[in-house]
Amino acid sequence: MPMFQPSKRDGIGFGSGGDGHVLDLETAVKDGVLGGGGVGGFGGGVGEKLDLKKMIEELNLSEVPSVFICPISLETMQDPVTLCTGQTYERSNILKWFSLGHYTCPTTMQELWDDSVTPNRTLYHLIYTWFSQKYVQIKKRSEDAQGRVSELIDTLKKVKGQARIQALKELQQVVAAHSTARKAVVDKGGVALLLSLLGPFTSYAVGSEVIAIIVNLSLNSESKMNLMQPAKVSSIIDILNEGSIETKVNCIQLIKMLMEEKDFRSEIVSSHCLLVALMRLVRDKRHPNGHLPGLGLLKSICIHKQVRSLIVSVGAIPQLMELLSGLNPECLEIALFILDVLSSVPEGRQALKDCSNTIPSMVKLLMRISESCTKYALSILLSICKLSPGECSLIAVDRGLAAKLLLVIQSDCSPVLKQQAAELLKLCSLNYSDTIFISKCKLTRTMQ
Repeated sequence: MPMFQPSKRDGIGFGSGGDGHVLDLETAVKDGVLGGGGVGGFGGGVGEKLDLKKMIEELNLSEVPSVFICPISLETMQDPVTLCTGQTYERSNILKWFSLGHYTCPTTMQELWDDSVTPNRTLYHLIYTWFSQKYVQIKKRSEDAQGRVSELIDTLKKVKGQARIQALKELQQVVAAHSTARKAVVDKGGVALLLSLLGPFTSYAVGSEVIAIIVNLSLNSESKMNLMQPAKVSSIIDILNEGSIETKVNCIQLIKMLMEEKDFRSEIVSSHCLLVALMRLVRDKRHPNGHLPGLGLLKSICIHKQVRSLIVSVGAIPQLMELLSGLNPECLEIALFILDVLSSVPEGRQALKDCSNTIPSMVKLLMRISESCTKYALSILLSICKLSPGECSLIAVDRGLAAKLLLVIQSDCSPVLKQQAAELLKLCSLNYSDTIFISKCKLTRTMQ
């Protein structure tokens, strides 16, 4: 049972009597522990009209004064009671402790000479007042945010130029900070207004702010269909090419949001300009935080068969091959997935074969990072070795492929993966006599 001591930094302590439940509420309020006035004490202002349980659930605060926490559940107490030892617990938790046959204090493990529990009304009122103030403050901020959203939407209908950009910047800040503001934008018809600002003549300054707002909203199907208009998609892609790293990530999130719509068409992302922008982003060493979003969108796009040849045509394969060694495991797995998918089209297989580092890199990755990485690397090797069995198999075996394949077969990998490894091992063995091929399978080669 964890020991529990009130933290001094919470600013709320027990009274000098040492009985564990005497709290000076007036001093706590006066000293600012509860933030001062604002709820008007008990029964004033909001008073007892608010439900403590509802406030705790709705606020869902990550940090509350430690004295409010039940030592048993480590959750905020709603009905605190004190034992004869002076320790305070949530009533339901301590009664459950007793029902299990324990007649000790969970915190001190002292035997109880009296098993009665006394409601700690002072602590309850302290908890109630603290949460009431937080609740009222947050509700007021939410109401203020909703009112400000209404004002900004009205302003956007009237202004242009720099005034429009300033209004959009402020709306973006309000929307990013308050969930109620996001709902207010939708409820007050702000989405249609924002979408009307995207088009062939949209400036970067306006478009980047509009997109930063839209990605935080819950769009309905009608709004998403509106965004799928060619002129709007073209505007988003232009902003993706021009924008800061934050704007680029926002554009990617917006495009992915559109791709989740059931009426999405692959022609929307069949854009040479979009694919070039994504490859530029994943190659950008100055902003590594753009690699994962860029690769993630490229992964979603390459699932559409119609776009794969176009992805190959922008030089994605040699560029990704060059990046592999510097990617973190999560990005590496996505990049290998993309390369594996692209190997399903003739242009992709040929491009992989033409890269001098494809075979060495894929062999090196077998049984190295994860089973998924092994799966993609093995699939890529199988594709290019089938394309040119003589040439590619010889290079692969010389790089230690045979020994790696034996490791795959003997591992706990999936049966499908083992079957692919066996198929590739058989394909490679056709170029050698039995004796020579067995020598190529030495496990010492794999370790080297």
